[in-house]
Amino acid sequence: MKTSTLLLLAVAASQAPAQPPEKFSPGNMDTVLYGAAFYEEYMPEDRLDKDVQLMQQAGISVVRVGESTWSVWEPQDGQFEFAWMDRIVERLARAHIRVIMGTPTYSIPPWMFKAHPEILVTRMDGQKATYGIRQNMDVTNPDFLRYAERVIRKIAEHYRDNRAVIGYQIDNETTSYGTAGPNVQAGFVRYLQDKFSSIDRLNKIWGLVYWGQGLHDWSEIPPRNGILNPGWKLEWDRYQDSLATRYLAWQGALVREYLRPDQFVMQDFGGATRSDVNEYAISKSLDIVGINPYHPTQDRYDGEGSSYGGDFARSLKGANYLVTEINAQTIGWDSRTQFPPYDGQLRQDVYLMAATGANMVEYWHWHSLHYGQETYWKGVLSHDLEPGRAYAEVSRTAHELQRIGPRIVDLKASHPVALLYSNDSRRATDFMPFLVSHPAGDMPWSNPGGYDLELRRLYRALYRLNAGVDFVFPETQDLSAYKVVVVPPLYIASDALLGRLADYARAGGHLVLTLKSGFCDEYSTVRHVMAPGPLRDAAGFHYQEFSNLEKPLAPRGDPFHAGAENHVSDWADMLLLDKATALAYYDHPFFGKYPAITENHFGKGIVTYEGSVLSDGLQQKVLERVLEQAQLIGPDQKLPAAVKVKHGTGRAGKVIHYYFNFSSIPQRIVYPYAAGQELLSNHPLANSGALTLEPWGVAILEQK
Repeated sequence: MKTSTLLLLAVAASQAPAQPPEKFSPGNMDTVLYGAAFYEEYMPEDRLDKDVQLMQQAGISVVRVGESTWSVWEPQDGQFEFAWMDRIVERLARAHIRVIMGTPTYSIPPWMFKAHPEILVTRMDGQKATYGIRQNMDVTNPDFLRYAERVIRKIAEHYRDNRAVIGYQIDNETTSYGTAGPNVQAGFVRYLQDKFSSIDRLNKIWGLVYWGQGLHDWSEIPPRNGILNPGWKLEWDRYQDSLATRYLAWQGALVREYLRPDQFVMQDFGGATRSDVNEYAISKSLDIVGINPYHPTQDRYDGEGSSYGGDFARSLKGANYLVTEINAQTIGWDSRTQFPPYDGQLRQDVYLMAATGANMVEYWHWHSLHYGQETYWKGVLSHDLEPGRAYAEVSRTAHELQRIGPRIVDLKASHPVALLYSNDSRRATDFMPFLVSHPAGDMPWSNPGGYDLELRRLYRALYRLNAGVDFVFPETQDLSAYKVVVVPPLYIASDALLGRLADYARAGGHLVLTLKSGFCDEYSTVRHVMAPGPLRDAAGFHYQEFSNLEKPLAPRGDPFHAGAENHVSDWADMLLLDKATALAYYDHPFFGKYPAITENHFGKGIVTYEGSVLSDGLQQKVLERVLEQAQLIGPDQKLPAAVKVKHGTGRAGKVIHYYFNFSSIPQRIVYPYAAGQELLSNHPLANSGALTLEPWGVAILEQK
């Protein structure tokens, strides 16, 4: 036995608990973990001891390793190397730094490409993916799966008893990567057969009599490329989702064969609400959700991006989550997005994510790369590999977490507002966009359809109003815990989902619906009843017509006192009132007879409907009115615009309030809650006491 292995076993034995390990739970961790992805194999020279010493000095408590270098784990077909990683894990264990092990399956090694070039994705247009970039393989290819299973089993078996390894990340930011070769097409046909049973039913649901495209046999299903039928495209995208979902469930099941009770399986979603993956379905096979919520910095940093990603990740399983990648310094695949965070923003972001329910925050990555596409995606250490400004702020934060981490971990929060996310509606509005033009500079990551722009606009308004938000999903059966449910354009929905929303309002909830909701059923087929279909009674109106808006229009008389933001754009559902009351009419010689925003008292509840695309300012005013009706307006909504607050209950059962100043100007507020202790300064604060927040500062108040 090698000396290094003996040493590792000795370290593991010294750290082994006397009792059997407690089963992992996402809401039962001992502290907020803080660290970075760590790739010692990328470095130009051997500096493992120096890196780990720097981590120890900084107070780093966790690193992720191993997911990026299959060719180092297996340099040749069937030749496995562990000594290089054993040395890394061993050194981290001696420093009491915990390890998350990644399965290295998102980038295939050159020998595999040489032997099996067919492993690479065949895209919809028939073109093959090229080698040289990651995530270019067909996750349904039998040869790829055979190699992936082998390397996963080898790694999991090798580290199954290593106490430094606390969990496994399966793959990395996984999707189906648009695979569309003949094997995928054959799988899609089987998927359709299982779902629709008969070709006649498929013809009817998709309306394939249109353009004379009716099918007579399953063998006639055409390739996806060139298809225009919205129902066909939606089902293809759902099938693509299922490929990634099954692939990750398969990886998770392999790892679980070797997993200890105290270890976890997670996947790092590449940001929230992505159109090319079903995060809700994938989360069912995970022990804990991970997410990579990269965000703007400097003057564009207001916490919204991290909060959005965190709220979404927490909502997927209704549990605490992990941040597996986040900005350390600058990010980007070239030199055009190099905006390092201002002093205080790294630290502030960590506590913002903890306040949203994160039990771990890791940067991508520990040290900046000297080669490759991600040269300018900088880590905690810059290219000179010496401690600098980012390292100093990370160190400050890490040492604070060593002291207060056990008090703020496992935060639980009860949010009164829910935002319904429908990936189907997002995709279907991409197939049939309603935006006349994409606003310049407004959420550039948005797809052209308009759904995700509206989703983020609604979230932004709630965030700016300091309203705590959960995400709910079309599969969510019970909405009764929420006083307000806000629904971005629900273009695709089953009758059952629309019925649940109406029942929610009838029982006393406040439901906010937006344009185009209820228009199509779950197959992207337009309902052949008066719009908005099953929502008509709850909404209190109907309509037969709609129009794009060539230019923005102002609601007449500025009814919400939005000032310069009193405008709508892009689309108008031409609403005809049944029982609803108009809250705003268009100021226009033709459209002026149609309401832009309505309200209907329905059962014990209220349904608000927005029939157009509202500006950010107007949207915030409308939702502020909704919150007031739901009795959700309080001291949080009276804070300065730059100050945000989040609340929860810590593991000791004490209420914790997080205050953030997202500006370069000090902010002074009056603390409105019960007396407590400010955890970072360890100073007491009484009810109605003055609280000063430094530029880009944070205060954490734990009530007595």
